[in-house]
Amino acid sequence: MDHLINHPGLLAVFGIVVFVMLLLDLGIFNRKSHEVSTKEALIWTVVWIGLAMTFSGVIYYYIDFENFARFQSAYWIEKALSVDNLFVFILVFTFFKVPKELHHRVLFWGIIGALVFRAIFIFAGVELINHTYLPAFELFGQQVEINVVLTIFGAFLLVSGIKSWFAKDDHDAEQDLSKNFAVRMVHKFFKVSEEYDGEKFFTVKNGIKMATPLFVALMVIEFTDLVFAVDSIPAIFAIAPDDPFILYTSNIFAILGLRSLYFLLANFMDKFSKLKYGLAIILAFIGVKMIISPFVHVDSMVSLAVIGSILSLSVVLSLLFPSKTSV
Repeated sequence: MDHLINHPGLLAVFGIVVFVMLLLDLGIFNRKSHEVSTKEALIWTVVWIGLAMTFSGVIYYYIDFENFARFQSAYWIEKALSVDNLFVFILVFTFFKVPKELHHRVLFWGIIGALVFRAIFIFAGVELINHTYLPAFELFGQQVEINVVLTIFGAFLLVSGIKSWFAKDDHDAEQDLSKNFAVRMVHKFFKVSEEYDGEKFFTVKNGIKMATPLFVALMVIEFTDLVFAVDSIPAIFAIAPDDPFILYTSNIFAILGLRSLYFLLANFMDKFSKLKYGLAIILAFIGVKMIISPFVHVDSMVSLAVIGSILSLSVVLSLLFPSKTSV
């Protein structure tokens, strides 16, 4: 928690940047619902990645290179693991027949929810980790201090990586989401209209307040983000288990750029057929790193180099050797 205490200025800068950018995004550039063009998506993608890289440079200048490398590693891990979210966006918008001009509105408020839930997960996780260290003991002539939570997370990620490698692609645009937990909860607590009412999440029909299909779509995306966070949050704990400042800022910058990335890549997602194998290797690598951390220290720059190399290689191989379904 030291960086939060010793560098309140950086936290303030982060908060101001995020607030101003979200205000500009919703209040000015997207005040009126419209279909996001590829050019607009590209600009916003570059802007968000540029802001993340600039902020990492500020961390390097005001803290040190080690934390710069930690931020970069956590950022690209979250960015990579968020790819599955893009498939979910496509599934949700297809199933609920969300008009293209309303996609941005759903994703914007979905991201706002993610800001809150990620903060809870990360800060609670760091606190839990700080209180689950076993008493230090000597092994092979060196002092070893094992953390129960990190070891469990490591095993979980290792298993997740192996499962991801062998998992069949299930990104079916015809997938039935009517039995989704979030859909059932919305129908349990609200009456749901069958028709959209512009960009409204709630409408009034015959004097009865009802949720619109747009609100249902939003809740599915929020719930799905919570599910994906089970993988991504433990993964970044391997990078900086005691530093919520690095974890949260890198995570949020990655999440904030997810909307524009969706609009940019939505029509090309099937081109990255080898990416799932790269993500599986990354999950397994992080899991092993967490398990062996009490015995072997893996430098942050080594982690960053491994993650960057695997991601780059999987993208290149996807383009060089496309799957039969993507051509």
